[in-house]
Amino acid sequence: MRRNPVRSGTSAAILFVVLTAAIIAGSAFVTGSAQQDVVWPASFVPTQDSSSAVLPSETVYSDIYNHVSPSVVSINVVARTPSTQFFDEEFSGGTGTGFVLDQQGHIVTNAHVVDGAIRIEVNFRDGSIYRGEMVGIDYDSDLAVIQVQRVVSELVPVPLGDSDALFIGQEVVAIGSPFNQPWTLTTGIVSALDRTIDGLGEYQIGEVIQTDAAINPGNSGGPLLNLNGEVIGVNSQIISQSRSNSGVGFAIPSNLVRRVASELIADGAVDYSYLGIRGGDIDLATIEALGLPNNARGVIISAVEPGGPAALGGLRNARNPREVDGIRVYGSVDIITAINGSTITGMPSLIAYLSSQTRPGDTVTLTVVRDGSQAIQLPVTLVARPEN
Repeated sequence: MRRNPVRSGTSAAILFVVLTAAIIAGSAFVTGSAQQDVVWPASFVPTQDSSSAVLPSETVYSDIYNHVSPSVVSINVVARTPSTQFFDEEFSGGTGTGFVLDQQGHIVTNAHVVDGAIRIEVNFRDGSIYRGEMVGIDYDSDLAVIQVQRVVSELVPVPLGDSDALFIGQEVVAIGSPFNQPWTLTTGIVSALDRTIDGLGEYQIGEVIQTDAAINPGNSGGPLLNLNGEVIGVNSQIISQSRSNSGVGFAIPSNLVRRVASELIADGAVDYSYLGIRGGDIDLATIEALGLPNNARGVIISAVEPGGPAALGGLRNARNPREVDGIRVYGSVDIITAINGSTITGMPSLIAYLSSQTRPGDTVTLTVVRDGSQAIQLPVTLVARPEN
């Protein structure tokens, strides 16, 4: 059963939380009329004026926050929504996050934050507010670039890091506007890599970063940062039954962000390469049916689009189906294991390689294992993705 991810944008409604404080007379540390002395463990030797002492390790996150927060913006949007009454239009508001990419005032955010916007307000940490203008929007990656007209000296770009260098367990921080609370810092780790999430079109986004840093509605479009203060992902979705953080958040990798943002700025659109296949990851049934090693990895091709790049390059549909233990398996399949020598472990890495490393018109060499034994090299000329 498919889990429906929640986009982490939020409505513009203001949330009020009423805190009730109970005041208890007397002190819990008083016995009778005499206050008990505090006894420190023998191993603890307080420094002079320990009440103000701060360890260097305690300032890591605050240093990142102070350095990066001027680059992070809170975004308020007014969008048109169709109304069924009197064939009129209604207007809705939303909030999200973004970050300054360069000193030309380009700002990266999520496509779903600004989709359909007729007014975009960009709020900076210093209190200034600017109108944002749409530069380009890419539904397949759920990314958009907007631009503000601000004095160059007042723009503080944040660098993009290398998402390919990430590792599971690496510490990360997120800055965003959860529940319309701007410039909120949350911390966590890289929980997993090589995830796949849905874009806003019919195509998926590969090699997505999973994190347990708290991501909530309003964090959309904000940066996921390493401890060097580099953006290694754009926070986009969560899996949650309650539309609030459950420790499973997803960020679009910075290497894809770099490619998409540059093309949106240059051309207003992004052209992705298209292979023209349907397929999936290798499973146990296929391993057993074809006698593959148990650690076999790659993409099983179930079907190729007639006349598409894969078909023209010589890839074949899966053939000779049969049922084993209620599971359909094929006796003859093509399995993509590499592109241009780069290992393909499954569909997420295939999607990511095509999205970030290739352009329409490129000819790539696919390493294909046919029928479980024969490894062949097939040159395939890619084309542009069909319109959604």
